[in-house]
Amino acid sequence: MDDYIDLIRAAHLASAYPRELPSDDQIVEVEEQVLMPLPDDLRAFLLTVSDVICGALEPVTAADPNENTYLPEVAAIAWDQGLPRFLLPICAYAGGYYYIDPDGGVGCWSEGEPEEGEVQWPNIWEWATEIWVNS
Repeated sequence: MDDYIDLIRAAHLASAYPRELPSDDQIVEVEEQVLMPLPDDLRAFLLTVSDVICGALEPVTAADPNENTYLPEVAAIAWDQGLPRFLLPICAYAGGYYYIDPDGGVGCWSEGEPEEGEVQWPNIWEWATEIWVNS
């Protein structure tokens, strides 16, 4: 995991509006708002690299409820659009969401799909270095 964190941090772009990493208490608040525990990898992702800004995609965050990437808000919108309730969106993209399943696998879902797609990445770290950092 440390190698993935190093790769992601190396891609960070300076911003006039930097993000903050969440605290453990903020993660618990997010879990209470989405009414489910976060998969371990998503929890670690949020705690270590959710302040990184790179590429065109914006993964979910957990530190600031006013961010357009705040996980509970993104989840509410995604679930309203039909993303199955047991999946958590990790990033919106044009026409859909990347999601994480309860086992930590990551896949894509497009609006109107009745079921989740196939898991395409075994964990959020591989998704982040393959898709997010290169977006």
